[in-house]
This record gives sequence, C-alpha cells and structure tokens, in this order.
Amino acid sequence: MRIIAGAQRGKRLASVGKGDAGAHLRPTTDRVRESLFNLLVNGGYGDPVTDARVLDLFAGTGALGLEALSRGAAFACFVDDGQAARALLRENIGLCAAQGSSKVFRRDATKLGDVQQPPFDLVFLDPPYGKGLGEKALIAAIAGGWLLPEALIVWEESTAPVPPATCDLLDQRRYGDTVLTILRYLGQGS
Repeated sequence: MRIIAGAQRGKRLASVGKGDAGAHLRPTTDRVRESLFNLLVNGGYGDPVTDARVLDLFAGTGALGLEALSRGAAFACFVDDGQAARALLRENIGLCAAQGSSKVFRRDATKLGDVQQPPFDLVFLDPPYGKGLGEKALIAAIAGGWLLPEALIVWEESTAPVPPATCDLLDQRRYGDTVLTILRYLGQGS
C-alpha cells in the first residue's frame, strides 16, 4: 500500500498483509483508491480535496485520509475504535509526517455524538462490508453536526447502499467487489 499522488507520492504505508478480518481491516487497494480520487477530481465536483476538512470514518490504516492530505487537504480526522487499526493508523500518520494536520478519535463511527470541532466537507466512509454500519455511521455524522451542507461523501461498500433522504446520489461505480458511491449532503433541513 502506498500514497498514489501529491506531496507524499510513492510513500509506502505500513502493511497489513491481506487484511485483518478480526479487526475488520480490509485496506482499499491502490487501484480502487486511485480510481476514487480520479473520480473526485475529474467528476465535475470542482476540487473537493484541496483545503478540505476530511472525515475518515472506519479509518483502518488511514490510507484514504492520508491520500487526501497528500493531495492538499487541510486536515483529516480519523475515526476508528479498533486497537489494531489505530496502531497502524498512528504508524502511517508518522510515516507521512501528518501529525500536525490530523487527529485520531477512538470512537465507534456509528455513535459519534455531537461534533466538537469545525464540521467536515469531505467524508470517506469505508465500513466493514455487509453489516449495515455505513448507514448507521452516516446517520450519526448527520445527527451530530459533523458534516457541512454540500459535503461530499465517498462510500465504499460491497453492494450499492441506499442514501438517506438528506443526501443526493451523484455517482456510483463498481470496481471488482467494491462499489464506490458518491453522495452530496444537502443539509439538515432537506
């Protein structure tokens, strides 16, 4: 696993091998991550990465948030409650020298509570596949005020998720066993 582009391009991240099923670590492959960022940058969304405040839910190794930081995001908040994931995440933050532009929360992404910092305009949602956790985490993020209106949400799942009524479906593509869904959060009053 490596950073694909930007200031940290080519930086190797800590390896998890084939993943850690017990810790629900299933890193996004370099190919899917590259496709995801190409879709964001070339998908008609302007430049959603540069200067963005990024929320990486079910962060795992942190590869998505770290890729965004490498490409010019201002800040990344990584949320994961797994001990193995947080150890890898901290190692990867150190490898990318991202300590000053990131924060790690040991928290269940489905029970975020109220946001205690400025809300986010780019969200990566990569829950364990097939457990319905992405839906719960997105509802928790919206209820807790974690998202700015017009925030982009990139959701990685094994099947096409059903977005909540407060989100517009912008794009959806399959890459092998991964479905990438891009949503726009419309705001609480939607």
